[in-house]
Amino acid sequence: MRDRSFQAFAALPVLLIVAGCVDVQSALNPAGGEAERIHTLSWILIIFCSVVFLGVAIATIIALFGSHRWRQRLAGERLVIGAGLIFPAAALSALLGYSVVIMGIAGSAEGEDGLRISVVGERWWWRVIYIARDGRRIESANELRVPTGQPVRLELTSADVIHSFWVPKLAGKLDMIPGRTNTLTLSVSEPGISRGQCAEYCGGAHALMSFFVIAMPPADFETWLARESEPAAVPVDEAEIQGHALFVQSGCGACHTVRGTDASGTIAPDLTHVGNRHSLAAATLPNNAEAFASWIRDNQHIKPENLMPPYEIYTERELGQLATYLESLR
Repeated sequence: MRDRSFQAFAALPVLLIVAGCVDVQSALNPAGGEAERIHTLSWILIIFCSVVFLGVAIATIIALFGSHRWRQRLAGERLVIGAGLIFPAAALSALLGYSVVIMGIAGSAEGEDGLRISVVGERWWWRVIYIARDGRRIESANELRVPTGQPVRLELTSADVIHSFWVPKLAGKLDMIPGRTNTLTLSVSEPGISRGQCAEYCGGAHALMSFFVIAMPPADFETWLARESEPAAVPVDEAEIQGHALFVQSGCGACHTVRGTDASGTIAPDLTHVGNRHSLAAATLPNNAEAFASWIRDNQHIKPENLMPPYEIYTERELGQLATYLESLR
């Protein structure tokens, strides 16, 4: 039993390293301009620190096992002043200057004339509002879609406590502070999906407060944004119609908005096109009817302490109808 416990403990660092290399959320595989600069700076610092570590290790070996002549040289005043004072001051100043220059490239002025996206951290989900060039505001939740090859300005704030917006593949993390708006510019080089995470502990379901950033070719993005600005699809088949009736009768519209219907709640995610999102519940579940049904009935088990109460009042048939309606909102 002890051997198994030791093996599990020894395997933990390896699992953590492997988890950090997952492509969809890996800073080692940058797909955005800022992430590429961070990646370059990180490798420079890693190489520098490795060289310094090697030099210190060699000096330690000489001090312990070297000849008297070499130990005298190691203790000489010139080496102490040069390696202990001048080299650290010069090297660290150079690294600081380089980091300021490289991270200052394509700064916050980018994206001011293009697409802006307001991201508001909530407990424990993300309110996403697209602010188009013509001033339209189109609300979504828990995922961002951005055009490739164009800077997109993110305006980050919080509605309650401090959150932190972090997409390792695309950019460094930036805190979201109540009453303050911080800005971050994303510039994604190629289509793909990146996963982000709240990087500041915010209580409750913090560990399950994630999101996806989906980069699309500009033409596809414009088509998607135009469709996203439209009202919700009208239910067509019997299950969808019954599901919509249940949605209305149960008072879901007091918390959620479905544009084009009487549902106009603002304290929970906008569901107008929820069936077209990459995931559900802030990247916690896949997006399908089964996941909708599980979330409605068992959300406190799936995502403990989230602010939506579980609904155990529905029969299996009613739950299926409600899930079918929500999945049809594309």
